[in-house]
Amino acid sequence: MDWGMKNRFSKIIRPADGRCLMLAVDHGYFLGPTERLEDPRKTVAPLLPYADSLMLTRGVLRNCVPAERDVPIVLRVSGGTSIVGEDLSKEAITTSIEEAIRLNASCLALSIFVGSKYEHQTLASLGKLVDEGEKFGIPVLAVTAVGKEMGRDARYLGLACRVAAELGAHIVKTYYCENFEQVVESCPVPLVVAGGKKLPEMDALKLAHDSVTHGAAGVDMGRNIWQSDYPVPMIKAVKAIVHDNADVKEAYSIFTREKAGKKEPQKVKAVARPADFD
Repeated sequence: MDWGMKNRFSKIIRPADGRCLMLAVDHGYFLGPTERLEDPRKTVAPLLPYADSLMLTRGVLRNCVPAERDVPIVLRVSGGTSIVGEDLSKEAITTSIEEAIRLNASCLALSIFVGSKYEHQTLASLGKLVDEGEKFGIPVLAVTAVGKEMGRDARYLGLACRVAAELGAHIVKTYYCENFEQVVESCPVPLVVAGGKKLPEMDALKLAHDSVTHGAAGVDMGRNIWQSDYPVPMIKAVKAIVHDNADVKEAYSIFTREKAGKKEPQKVKAVARPADFD
């Protein structure tokens, strides 16, 4: 890695402990107004002090994140489909490298759909994006997106992560699974685990703990933080696991202590959402 690449990479994966806590707020690029992310500006603002980086699209970055806030950006540059479209796997690169540079992105992110109808298209896009990133010293994060027809076992995720690394991805975002150590061992670049669908807080903290305990560099959580009734206490608890090696019990104690005395959470009508993305 050259100096620029190393510098940007160090903003995503902390050199001090090799860990990271990303806050995923890129859901709207295919879901539209997501529950409790209807107003990204309002959702993101109280969480910024605790996230190592933000994963989001250029539209939300420009309009909802103050330029003076010094938070590293993992810029999603793939898309082109929506939840009402024909096939979510039919993604392409939607943001240029020049735009990413103007936005001062520390990392570029796109999804790959290994085993899907459009596998070749998304893998070719990854190769192209890595070439562009290498030219300008910007690391690339490949998201091993999954759909209903694809599994989440160590064999499939190990395949998807290794293919992403072989094509040049500097970081891979994937899912936690049984025998996750096998996925980690077979992938030569850092893995970040997706939070996935909303879970009870204790379960989400266990997911974070299991992920880093079994080899992940960190987590990229969205719904399990900002769909919580107490998002700030939740991100603090996750951060304690990722960077302070807190166990699940300790992290949950942080969560309950932080939420104590706060006003009653706003009640929001539950909306069915796809479980395969974060």
